[in-house]
Amino acid sequence: MGKHNGTGYRAEARNMRISPQKARLVVDQIRGLPVNEAIGVLQFTNKRIAPAVEKLVRSAVANAADRSSDVDVDKLVISEAYVNEGARQKRIRPAPMGRAYRYQRRTSHIVVRVNEE
Repeated sequence: MGKHNGTGYRAEARNMRISPQKARLVVDQIRGLPVNEAIGVLQFTNKRIAPAVEKLVRSAVANAADRSSDVDVDKLVISEAYVNEGARQKRIRPAPMGRAYRYQRRTSHIVVRVNEE
């Protein structure tokens, strides 16, 4: 999903099945970097969410190229990248003696915005 509102080109991924705390570890690494450098960092980041964030960055670049013909893709910088908490899925884990323990599966909403330098 791409949007442009005058402050850059964005892409967002909603309800990603990873906790926001873990997703922020990766997103914090790429904030402020040029797009090509950010993709390189993500390719060598050994975290489960890194390929999804890389796909999101590429989507934001594609949105910029599609929406405007005068955008130089090589000069794009990740101006904004953040992770918000999504809905929690409540689950039950079987426990001893017929009981059940409740736990929550957390989800994340990830937003990446790119601008020209």
